[in-house]
Amino acid sequence: LAASAIRAVKSSPVFIYFGTRETEKMAYRGPRSDFGGQQGGQQQWRGGGGGRPQPGGGGMGRPMMGGNNYGDGRNGGSSFVNNSLKGKQPGGNLRKPDWERIQLQPFQKNFYQEHPNTANRSEEEIEQHRRQHEMTLRGRDPPRPILTFQEGCFPDYCMRMIEAQNYKTPTAIQSQGWPIALSGRDMVGIAQTGSGKTLAYILPAIVHITHQPYLQRGDGPVALVLAPTRELAQQIQQVASDFGKASRIRNTCVFGGAPKGAQLRDLERGVEICIATPGRLIDFLEAGKVNLRR
Repeated sequence: LAASAIRAVKSSPVFIYFGTRETEKMAYRGPRSDFGGQQGGQQQWRGGGGGRPQPGGGGMGRPMMGGNNYGDGRNGGSSFVNNSLKGKQPGGNLRKPDWERIQLQPFQKNFYQEHPNTANRSEEEIEQHRRQHEMTLRGRDPPRPILTFQEGCFPDYCMRMIEAQNYKTPTAIQSQGWPIALSGRDMVGIAQTGSGKTLAYILPAIVHITHQPYLQRGDGPVALVLAPTRELAQQIQQVASDFGKASRIRNTCVFGGAPKGAQLRDLERGVEICIATPGRLIDFLEAGKVNLRR
């Protein structure tokens, strides 16, 4: 059953490519064994989220406390002071979750409501839009793209921020990516630098977070964004701060080359969004200073 579930997850994502076929071949090089990369490379959205408690019951998006010691604050790995990635495989002290002891509660993750304008658009118009933006999709029944911000049916506070930024229309990856991410589906989007990838996942993340139960003491972040460099992580944090402040969604930026104390204090106080470089995040996970149970 577990193996079948893993195969189902691996086969379900929607892949979106932008550019010519030659560009596609160059853009996606498959999994990497290191943590390098370029700012304009692959960014991935893992569909998730859950509903805040509603009258009459309903599922939660957070797993029950169990035997999962992957980044568990009670079962940290190596010493926080002496933990060093030098001379060993990064993440070597992380332990795999014991899925037989973990019980995941059901949760709602589809928040997408198709706008009438989107639903009434002809197949010819949709194909023309995708051809115009050199968009290639691979996956099962991808939803129709949205051509205006209003078609995204975002909350009012998000729309006010979009208007304040003077954005005119969604970029190509936002146009196709938002319906997929808001539907709770897994997505891999590959597009060049400056194509609006950050907002393509930050806005859906905010929608998912606002439908989750509130953070409790000891909870880890609800949304995790990994970036290859400190500079890119800080750029992502700025977008998350701009669009999250209206809904009081907190974030922190965790990266190497800076003191750990301030970053740890943010995590201990509780943040809904954590933007991190892999090395520093692994440090905290191995030391049991943060968990990914949410």
